[in-house]
Amino acid sequence: MRRVKNKTMINLPEPQKRGRMSVEEAINKRRSVRDFSAQALSLQDLSQLLWAAQGITGEGGFGRSCPSAGALYPLEIYVVVKNINGLERGIYSYVVFQHGLEPVTKGDYSEELSDACLSQVFIAQAPLVISISADYERITWKYGERGIRYIWIEAGHCGQNISLQAVSLGLVSVPIGAFWDREVKKVLCIPQNFDPVYVIPVGYPKEKYKRRN
Repeated sequence: MRRVKNKTMINLPEPQKRGRMSVEEAINKRRSVRDFSAQALSLQDLSQLLWAAQGITGEGGFGRSCPSAGALYPLEIYVVVKNINGLERGIYSYVVFQHGLEPVTKGDYSEELSDACLSQVFIAQAPLVISISADYERITWKYGERGIRYIWIEAGHCGQNISLQAVSLGLVSVPIGAFWDREVKKVLCIPQNFDPVYVIPVGYPKEKYKRRN
């Protein structure tokens, strides 16, 4: 797999801090959906989802959308882009402090990721897949083995934020925990000291889902 050599930062649109849907409505409407349409997402959609996942929310660059034990923030977000308007297909890492994307590799890797996730074919249908990965050493140096639990807790916060933000944008998602760790790492080209924790495909629902709900 080829890595992008000239990693020019891609700036994302400014995330909106006020939406049209209440958090109560988003919670009520959230469902795990495994049928995605081919409709493309917008860069604004991607911006909102990544901001909800790990975006800066405090003054002076402090504070994020998810709480983190000791403010150590061991999570890293990678995205597999298949169909987003204005963005080339490929794998990108989310750069939190710049609210931007750093290209990792170009091309459509949705099928490879689907295979790495025990051949769950709907993953390859989604226009976007968000992967939550973690650097365990970033937190275990302070908390020891307890830090592993803190990572899982934090990943849960992050995954729920993504899910609820998706609902508020008229999108659907499903959190996936069944995958081959080594294969997902290989597909995403993530550093060896990182481990994948969650895989979350996101997109518009197929019409049959809209009618049923």
